[in-house]
Amino acid sequence: MSDLPLCPSPDMRAGTMWNDIKRLYADAGAFSLALPVLFSIPVLVEFAQHVVEIDLGLYRHGLGAAAIFDQRRLTLGFAKTLAMILPGYWFVRYMAWNRDADRAKRIERPAATLFGILFALEAIIQWLVLFGPPVGLVLGLGPRLSSYVTLAGAIGASVIGIYLTAWLVAWPLGNARIGPPRSIALMAGSFWRTVGYTVAGTVPLMLLHHALGYGAMGRADWLVWVMMVADALVVGLLALTSAGVAYLAAQRAAERRNVKLADG
Repeated sequence: MSDLPLCPSPDMRAGTMWNDIKRLYADAGAFSLALPVLFSIPVLVEFAQHVVEIDLGLYRHGLGAAAIFDQRRLTLGFAKTLAMILPGYWFVRYMAWNRDADRAKRIERPAATLFGILFALEAIIQWLVLFGPPVGLVLGLGPRLSSYVTLAGAIGASVIGIYLTAWLVAWPLGNARIGPPRSIALMAGSFWRTVGYTVAGTVPLMLLHHALGYGAMGRADWLVWVMMVADALVVGLLALTSAGVAYLAAQRAAERRNVKLADG
């Protein structure tokens, strides 16, 4: 399994988990400056959703029925979900090739084709989550049991996602040889390290995201706009770090087994 080519950076081979997390945030900041157009995609979609929410009076009156079922807000919510998947291609490549911005944004085969398949699968899953019927309703369960099943399903999906991390990272790097079965084998023994990367790389930004959203309730209009601009930027960084933690976890797991993730 050592025939898969990649040139991992020295700090990825020798660094500690703490150094990896520092690198994650540093790379996210560097990416936002090096490739501002790509960085702005989830930022603009998030801000567009905030514009609709402000128009609906969400920050004055709270999340009423009009806001919950507003088609514009729902559509932009789905678009934001798709936009946040995109760094799974360009930011993963940016980290893998040591901040090579040209390589990160390049649409090259087979990497782009493989990522396109992943993107389509994730888009279908997200559509079902957002717009599909509740699992409890499909199974004919009562409200309480339905909530338990939904929670168990979310936990199960998260666990499965951890073991598929190497697959989700290898394909944007052009390596079709790592599919789901091999990904599970590679990630075995790296579960808690992956959880640690995920918590450190996403929870701080998620907390800030929610703090800005709830903190904007009842504020003056000008302050709401400022806070929503800040929140959109936070979401843009969160999109990067969410992809970056997957790269770090997969790369560490691959190094432990003397496997290389990328093709080229």
